[in-house]
Amino acid sequence: MSQKHPVVVITGSSGAGTTSVSHAMGQIFRREHITPVMVEGDSFHRYDRVDMAAQIAAAEDEGNHKFCHFSPEANLMAELQQLFVDYGQTGTGRIRRYLHDVDEAEKCGQEAGTFTEWADIPEGTDLLFYEGLHGAIVTDDVNIAQYADLKIGVVPIINLEWIQKLHRDRTARGYSDEAVVHTILRRMPDYVSYICPQFSQTDINFQRVPTVDTSNPFIARYIPSADESFLVIRFRDPNGIDFPYLLSMLHDSFMSRKNTIVVPGGKMDLAMQLIFTPLLQRLMERRRHIVV
Repeated sequence: MSQKHPVVVITGSSGAGTTSVSHAMGQIFRREHITPVMVEGDSFHRYDRVDMAAQIAAAEDEGNHKFCHFSPEANLMAELQQLFVDYGQTGTGRIRRYLHDVDEAEKCGQEAGTFTEWADIPEGTDLLFYEGLHGAIVTDDVNIAQYADLKIGVVPIINLEWIQKLHRDRTARGYSDEAVVHTILRRMPDYVSYICPQFSQTDINFQRVPTVDTSNPFIARYIPSADESFLVIRFRDPNGIDFPYLLSMLHDSFMSRKNTIVVPGGKMDLAMQLIFTPLLQRLMERRRHIVV
């Protein structure tokens, strides 16, 4: 952890909705004049798209039907940990980008599904902001969680997560239902072993719970809307959280435990703004005292 060069993490499974949280963070960064270096977890995958497909096929030929992007061995975990260490100590480090689609790739003169070259983080950033699968992972080989100053988990209940993934992969990536279901099944062992345990490391968890029937996510035609959901927000350490203020600002919210507030789903963005803004201000204030 670092007061001078803080590291902020958004972690969650594929299809969990981490991008929505990142957008809320982006609004705060602009409003508070915070300059982040943005790091996508995909950029620390070990293999590009073609090589990953080959690795999965080879693993299945050997009887390993669970190798996937959730697996630590499919990612550069030591390099990600070193990035957090280096940035926390010096405000520097080496990063790259994963080019998801043709539009991104064409701008770099590359193929979609490949990585850009490694490059140094530019000078003058205020914090490192990571969004991805493994921002709070702890294994026998790495303890990435200990190097983050603020860790946020995004964890919709599992059926909703599957619905969101099915819809995203069908519409944005053109995958068949069968291909997406196969991916979900292959990832399940490592989801249990490596994704879920992170949410015991996170400082705040946001869990969206639909109020409509999601019993069979594989036939759902629509993603439940924000107004058809509640947002369960759990704080690992509730000390310093102004719950009366949050309850007054978030109409129809209530406390379900001493460290948990339940908010109507339609107020998710407002809740994130109210919660994240003072936390980031606190990080920046500590930083300013040290830099000056």
